[in-house]
Amino acid sequence: MKLWDKEYTLNKAVEAFTVGRDYVLDMEILPYDCQASIAHANMLCSIGVLTTRERDALVSELNAIIRDVEKGEFSITPDQEDGHTAIEVRLTNRLGDIGKKIHTGRSRNDQVLTAMRLYEKAGLADIKDRLDAMKAAIREFITKFGEIAIPGYTHTRKAMPTTVGVWAGAFYDAFCDDEALIDSCARLIDQNPLGTGAGYGVPLALDREMTTREMGFSRVQKNPIHAQNSRAKFDGFILSTLSMVLFDMNKMASDLIFFTLPGLDYFKLPEDFLTGSSIMPQKKNPDVLELLRARYSEVMSMEIQVRANQINLISGYHRDAQMTKEPVIRAFDITRAGIDITTLLFQALSVNEDACKAAMTDELFATKRVYGLVAKGMPFRDAYKEIAMAYAESKHEK
Repeated sequence: MKLWDKEYTLNKAVEAFTVGRDYVLDMEILPYDCQASIAHANMLCSIGVLTTRERDALVSELNAIIRDVEKGEFSITPDQEDGHTAIEVRLTNRLGDIGKKIHTGRSRNDQVLTAMRLYEKAGLADIKDRLDAMKAAIREFITKFGEIAIPGYTHTRKAMPTTVGVWAGAFYDAFCDDEALIDSCARLIDQNPLGTGAGYGVPLALDREMTTREMGFSRVQKNPIHAQNSRAKFDGFILSTLSMVLFDMNKMASDLIFFTLPGLDYFKLPEDFLTGSSIMPQKKNPDVLELLRARYSEVMSMEIQVRANQINLISGYHRDAQMTKEPVIRAFDITRAGIDITTLLFQALSVNEDACKAAMTDELFATKRVYGLVAKGMPFRDAYKEIAMAYAESKHEK
């Protein structure tokens, strides 16, 4: 069964091409599709389209689908195309004509918008919870090792003294900023598109305020054309927000790769975090950090993919939008995994205090000496030149 069926057989190659991976991807959003369908059924009952008995039967079966998904006992077949069809097939098979009524007042266009919006809201809240757990691990790391002095670097050369706490605190602050971005993103997408149909509304007096309350949205997304146009815009903002989390992890991973270099050894990862070489028996490699570093580029490219997908199209729905679903779902998976592995890294990371102490060489304090002379009344530029010359002479003597 296809929701758009018009009693002709679609070319099998065309069918496979147009379905793509939707029947796989929609398993991720199926519970949210059911949640939206429950709200829709309640609303249809309130406006007299469904009887109370019909509504109760639909809600009961939709909750049963959610339970079956959780148990791994529900699937979408390729010939069904997507989760919306799979749900309606199940409802019709179990409830007969009652199941055929669930699509009243809806299009697959506003169905997918609503299911994805609910999925994204839950995903952003989950990302924020995971960031909180990661920040707790960073705070604990700072408590253990924060007072230890290490060199600060500019141009990948020793520059001025800093501490482990200042270094780790930079990422703690960065992830706080990321949470502010998540909050902003969550506020933007917290709009209910259900009832906008295929972008031009529905000729039925739907109670959109009711479904908004039922699904926990803060407001109705009123303009039906904008509901469709906003899909790539909102998804792009979500991907931008997730990529900023991974941007900070990219920087952190690069630092740790550098700080754990043999010869520096400021920080140490336990052996069970390191992999080996297939040819060089002595190697222990920070692959986990390198892959974490690479995730930023991956999600950043997904943002470009989603934004580029919808440029130069006129307003309204186009099937091109189907291709934006997978990058969003994949980006959430990547970001969750990145946060979780970063939490483990900070829980396992230790500091080699002896190596840090040995690295605190004399040149790191050159700027401090300049300001010591400034404090005695010497102009900064004269003090700068005096210390620079003294440092150059000492290097020459060595």
